[in-house]
Amino acid sequence: MLNRIGTIMAQAKDLNTHRLQNKERTIELAYISSLCDESKVSDFIIVPFMKEEEDFLTTLIHNPNFTELNDTAKWADTLLRGFVLISAEQRIFTLDAARIIRSETPQTQVETAIMGSQIALSEDLIDSINIIRTRYPSPELAVEETTLGNVSRTRTMLVYDNRRVDPTVLANVRESLRKLDVDFVQAAGQLERLISGRKRGLFPTMLITERPDRITGSLQAGKVVLLLQGSGFALIMPATFFEFMHAVDDEFDSFWMTRFLIILRYGAIILTILLPSLYVAVVSYNPELFRVQLAFSIAGSRSAVPYPSFIEVMIMLFMIESLIEASVRLPKYIGSTATTVGGLILGQAAQQAGLVSSIMIIVTSVVAISNFVVPVNNMSVAIRFLKYPLLVPAIFFGLSGVAVGIFVYLVYLADLRSFGKPYFRILGPTKRHTGDIGQVKPS
Repeated sequence: MLNRIGTIMAQAKDLNTHRLQNKERTIELAYISSLCDESKVSDFIIVPFMKEEEDFLTTLIHNPNFTELNDTAKWADTLLRGFVLISAEQRIFTLDAARIIRSETPQTQVETAIMGSQIALSEDLIDSINIIRTRYPSPELAVEETTLGNVSRTRTMLVYDNRRVDPTVLANVRESLRKLDVDFVQAAGQLERLISGRKRGLFPTMLITERPDRITGSLQAGKVVLLLQGSGFALIMPATFFEFMHAVDDEFDSFWMTRFLIILRYGAIILTILLPSLYVAVVSYNPELFRVQLAFSIAGSRSAVPYPSFIEVMIMLFMIESLIEASVRLPKYIGSTATTVGGLILGQAAQQAGLVSSIMIIVTSVVAISNFVVPVNNMSVAIRFLKYPLLVPAIFFGLSGVAVGIFVYLVYLADLRSFGKPYFRILGPTKRHTGDIGQVKPS
């Protein structure tokens, strides 16, 4: 039995196999440690067998906790549901030893969903593997364990579907981890910076998530997932730009509603990146683009402002960034209240004092709201920064400078690769035939 199971699940490093012997007979055990409660294995199998209080085969036959399994084709499926396989006298029995994670599992905090699962990954590595295997019960799911950090020796799990994964991507990930030479690795975000290949990159090339449902969808698409001990987040590789715009709820909404929301997110990105620089460019260099009434309205609102438009923009952006940072750092019970009240008071006071115009307050509010439409946090943080480099060409060259800046961003995105795969895909992935998906043969 053990030889056959070892062949079927050759890449499952969390597969435990034992051959036990007492004075009367020999038995074989097989179970997946991340899915099973090992105390049940000890209490129901190992201890009674070693004590030899009665014939163990008789116990297997008459104890209702054990069930005989005659179909060898069901071995892998049985193991993946948290059962233990016991071989005694050429007969196979099963024991339900599934470790169910319920109340101790954390809830999603960063990637919230209305209709999706509310369970997040755990900071305990084995619990996270349990959650993933429960949602992805495939014998092709491979789990490789390694340690990162010369001092921290952080346990790391490399998870992928052995049949669907792209072997080139898998080799690149393994090579990146092998070359990593640091003392401490303690979080998924830190690991993302270490293995991304571009230390000063503008965009994240790996998706950081806390959601098991997003992970299982990525495994089905042939991606590689990295899990760290002590971190409730996972790294998904490779990633495309579209995946950062894709929310879990998109799987549950209607076709047209999903497309509408995706277009809305792209529009929000354009607004949050371009609106401050466009304001500076149009007000300072190209007011003729506005209708006469709107141009007079903006000029009237800025009549009391004593400095150029780019100083006004920098003041308001500094205020909104300070409020966002305060909302993150303050305790959650007072954070939202303090930042909301602070934003209202500061905005109204700044406008009444003539430090900024009322139009600028509208622009700042739109920029702040649009930035939070992005469903994945590490892309949202990256987009927060992108509006600042565009202000420099807008100050000196107006709309032509903004256009050049946008072109530079697009060229940079087109040049990006995520573990050898093109990054700048703004539409959904195309379906591939099974024959097009690389296979990795068990070593």
